[in-house]
Amino acid sequence: MIVYQLLTRLWGNGRMSAADAPFFSHLKTLGVSHVWYTGIARHSTGQSFVKGDPGSPYAIHDHYDVNPYLADDPDRRMEEFEALVRRTHEAGLKVVVDFIPNHVGRDYIGNVPHFDYGDYDWTDTLKIDYIDTRSWDEMTEVLRFWASKGVDGFRCDMVELVPKPFLRYAISNVKEQYPDVIFIAEAYNKDSYGEYTGLGFDYLYDKSGLYDVLLAMHENRGTAKAISWNWQFLGDLQPKMLNFLENHDEIRFNNWAALHVSMLLNTAPFMIYFGEEVGEDASIEGNRRTSIFEWRHYPAIDRLYANIHGEGELTEAEAESLERYREIALIASEPAFQSGKTFDLCYANGPEQGFNQDKQFAFLRSDGEDTYLVVSNFDDCKVEMNINIPEHASDYLGVNLKAVENGVPVTVAARDAVIIKIF
Repeated sequence: MIVYQLLTRLWGNGRMSAADAPFFSHLKTLGVSHVWYTGIARHSTGQSFVKGDPGSPYAIHDHYDVNPYLADDPDRRMEEFEALVRRTHEAGLKVVVDFIPNHVGRDYIGNVPHFDYGDYDWTDTLKIDYIDTRSWDEMTEVLRFWASKGVDGFRCDMVELVPKPFLRYAISNVKEQYPDVIFIAEAYNKDSYGEYTGLGFDYLYDKSGLYDVLLAMHENRGTAKAISWNWQFLGDLQPKMLNFLENHDEIRFNNWAALHVSMLLNTAPFMIYFGEEVGEDASIEGNRRTSIFEWRHYPAIDRLYANIHGEGELTEAEAESLERYREIALIASEPAFQSGKTFDLCYANGPEQGFNQDKQFAFLRSDGEDTYLVVSNFDDCKVEMNINIPEHASDYLGVNLKAVENGVPVTVAARDAVIIKIF
């Protein structure tokens, strides 16, 4: 499962119609299965309390409406959303939208009880009152409404600020009517991950786990050993994690070593943030984040849109990045990566093999038929290694690795990775 997050208002002309046949064809080359259309539900805009222009998609004005600015004909915006869902489905892809259960916008219209304050610095929002159980039924009805429009899944915002009993209630009720709808939780305390899967969430962000580890490696302030530690900590929860390098909350960072680990280490789903595949770095922003508050034109994203519509060219670096993303996504679709086992090789490699456990990470993926070796180098210089594959790997993976009992010679460029098919 590969999720593609699209901040809808910043793609093409900023309307739902910009998610068209060429766009879907592009996504298919990346192995995408789900499109998360961010910012569909009508949010607060044009008010003094709003952050930026047009404002945050997470300050909901009306749960049952679509942002008028996303439509070619604002008066027919819900029809245009329904058409977007149909187009996406006809392309063989599924639709994910946001569900914001913690707060509403300060000019919210609707029946959800709320307090007169918001959390943290979210000055454009008011916190929902779950002590009043009318909010339970109304927020569950919001989910049913969008599911009835053909939505296949919900990315649920800041679930750790919402009472767990409500989340269990809402998910179970919706799944009773729409059993195939998936729920993805934005959760940050990995000590509590198991509690949220127990509530019925299908997937959770692994932000405080793998993402934070890889970001630390990218910023030269961590150790690759932490990848193993996080993987071991998660245990059986690992397949329920949603791995990612970028999203609307996080900085843009391009690191091939990190990408190979995040996408290929396990069977967990992976998420691509629009423009990531061509190396968009949000350098026009001081905080390196793609703004969710303002109208913006990001150069690489604009060139990507033009390119897939036959109206312009990517830079050489962007074209190379896109091609490589496609190559990795194709490999990720192989059975060895889709459903195969993972064997962490780091414990069996050290200085004798030219391997620095703080700077390199190596693992095997195998489905019993095909076996791949993946080696990531987080160092700032090229490394040459002879990766040792212990005998135990053969037993665990159920394959005969005798042919590589003398190790596998590997050369990896700085901040890069290689994938080698052993057999």
